[in-house]
Amino acid sequence: MRPLFFCVFISLLIAAQSIGQVQNVRGQVVDDISQAPLPGAVVMLISLDPQRHVSTDVDGFFNMQQVPLGRHELKIKMMGYEEATMSNVLVTAGKEVVLMIRLTETIVTTAEVNIQANERKEESVNTMTGVSTRAFSVEETQKFAAAINDPGRMAMSYAGVVGGSDGSNLISIRGNAPNGLLWRMEGADIPNPNHFASSASSGGGISILSAQLLDNSDFSTGAFSAEYGNALSGVFDLKLRKGNNQKREVTLQAGFLGLDAAVEGPVGNGGSYLINYRYSTLTLLGKLGVPIGDELTNFQDLAYNIFLPTNGKSSYEFYGFSGRSSSLSAAEKDSTKWENDWQRLDGKFYSNSGAYGVKHILSINEKAYVQSTLLYSQTYNAYKEDRLNDELKAIPQYENADRNGRFMLSSVFNYKWNAKHSGRFGGYVNAFAYDTRELLIDSVSDELKYSINARGNTYTWQAFAQMKYRASNKTTILYGAHALALALNRSWSVEPRVSIRQKINQNSSVSMGYGLHSQIQPMGMYFAQDPLTGKRINQSLKLSKSHHFVIAYDRLLNEFLHVKMEAYYQYLFDIPMAVNASSSLAAFNVVENYITEEMANTGIGRNKGIEVTLEQFTHRDMYFLLSLSLYDAKYKATDGAWRNTRFNANSSASFTAGKEMDWNRRGKNRVVGFNLRVLFNDSMRTTPIDAVASAQQQSTVVHEDQLFTTKAKEYFRIDTRVSVRRNYAKATTTLALDIQNTSNHKNEQGRYYDPTTQKVEVAYQVPLIPVLSYKVEF
Repeated sequence: MRPLFFCVFISLLIAAQSIGQVQNVRGQVVDDISQAPLPGAVVMLISLDPQRHVSTDVDGFFNMQQVPLGRHELKIKMMGYEEATMSNVLVTAGKEVVLMIRLTETIVTTAEVNIQANERKEESVNTMTGVSTRAFSVEETQKFAAAINDPGRMAMSYAGVVGGSDGSNLISIRGNAPNGLLWRMEGADIPNPNHFASSASSGGGISILSAQLLDNSDFSTGAFSAEYGNALSGVFDLKLRKGNNQKREVTLQAGFLGLDAAVEGPVGNGGSYLINYRYSTLTLLGKLGVPIGDELTNFQDLAYNIFLPTNGKSSYEFYGFSGRSSSLSAAEKDSTKWENDWQRLDGKFYSNSGAYGVKHILSINEKAYVQSTLLYSQTYNAYKEDRLNDELKAIPQYENADRNGRFMLSSVFNYKWNAKHSGRFGGYVNAFAYDTRELLIDSVSDELKYSINARGNTYTWQAFAQMKYRASNKTTILYGAHALALALNRSWSVEPRVSIRQKINQNSSVSMGYGLHSQIQPMGMYFAQDPLTGKRINQSLKLSKSHHFVIAYDRLLNEFLHVKMEAYYQYLFDIPMAVNASSSLAAFNVVENYITEEMANTGIGRNKGIEVTLEQFTHRDMYFLLSLSLYDAKYKATDGAWRNTRFNANSSASFTAGKEMDWNRRGKNRVVGFNLRVLFNDSMRTTPIDAVASAQQQSTVVHEDQLFTTKAKEYFRIDTRVSVRRNYAKATTTLALDIQNTSNHKNEQGRYYDPTTQKVEVAYQVPLIPVLSYKVEF
């Protein structure tokens, strides 16, 4: 509890009891395609009576001072551009509000057209994206119940997204395996940015990136635009926030998950820095009585973003993150206390990840700019497991160590010919260095033998061209192509992409999209080796591929209420399947870690479904998001029969809502927030256990002829969050309590055969988990 008391003490020192009532709202207005600043744009604060307005300077900057605290609405006008509004801009005493506002140029037509482009959350930050993409805000990662500043956990509220486990942020998108997800940051591919991540995984226990560092970003679930490659299921395209370039600001947070500290401020001439550090020991929750396991579990991370403009035409941005996490468990040394086989196990797990980049933007003129990035990233995953025998001797069971490094160089050219035509063209080169070892216990000799033992280098290259054609103010067409090649085995793919959006009227539109997408296999999979000869058995594997088809209908029911319906079909092919006809292994069903069996690109699959989203943007301090999904995910097995994939839950639903209320007793400026999330879906598929065979082999054996034919009881979880935000003269404090699985519902994790109890046991997911935190911003 010491970190919490520390933050409370700091806040009391800061909080002079005179209540501050105003704050600055400032930012920049730019063209949405060329990023050129727009001087003379009018920014109006229309939520006040009387309204206030300011104009942007020659560099597109504006500064509106003395804005009352609370939520406000801005309207932005510029001759020749579509009018835009920004709703629910939260103004607090602790930090200035700094906005980046992008305006879309009006297409001149012979008839007079009345245009108003509201900033709506379903619209993407990247204006070169089409269907199945929406923006998410930093505020959502903070206020969604039990999201705890984590984009992966937040995304579980969206249609088509199902969480793999309560204890992690792994997500399955539209029935796909979780590792089909791509993570990007500031236009560059990055390694899995999560703590406690296994090899070949796209998720982990919790995000490395604190919400203090993130800006509004995009999340795509299908038919991605041409600039995205090496992904089959989804894309998190993360944007970083620049620090305050006029004054220093500090954020401190403490709670059951540990300490979180961020500092930002000006540097150089118009530049800024933003640095965030977190340290956590999850064992604190265990000491409070939360049954999260007996492991000694810790993580820490450091992230930064340094922005340095060099002149009016260019800028540099130095950014990166580094995360370290570990989980250590010790076997019970008294055999008389062994009730389950897992109590015999010693485990040591380490997961480290980092990325460090420099981005340069050169503005050529008001129509064109070039963005170039050099980024180095690295990951290290290791796990060692020993099992105590009856004489308390440790017998090695499994060992792996996976170290990967990567240099990425990219350059992207953006050009806007006119209001109708614009384009984006670029290329990426990734140079990989890998060092992967995995040892499995041999059932005959009872010794550890290498299943993977590889060290070396390879590279991939990617190129794309993407065009945006606005035929009119109602019709937008995106088209282009992406190319991906892997030097290791000379596999490659050229992929066309296209999407069309047609506005029916001011409040509704219909969209269609298609894309061919491919993905390289997890690197260690290429180096699986025959246990007898040591020969690599998977190095010739080609890229996995899929065709995406999407059709969507959008309608704004009123100014605040929005409904969206999407139907999709995905055909997957060239997916690795086990060569051995008696094996059931298929990449469709893998969650994490490397496949070490011999595989071939013979698998095909199909995912199809329909999604409905009803969303109320924050209005009168209340929001809600209702998502429903019906889908079917199947693959063709080695025996020629179509079967369910592990992730074919068939249906999912979520309801996320929140309400804020002013609580100003005794003149104290306080806002109380109540947030709720309900998750409900059919469970993931499982394969029944053969109890007789398991007893004979003293390990879990499944019915291979009944792959993924059964389900556990439906998954159900209620998450809640209660917060109190208070504004002082120059500081804002937030006391919050997030409770995951508030009803303490028992959701099944899986089943296994336990040699100690001599029966099939059920493993359950995590119970009620309270996360109390206290944040101070000044």
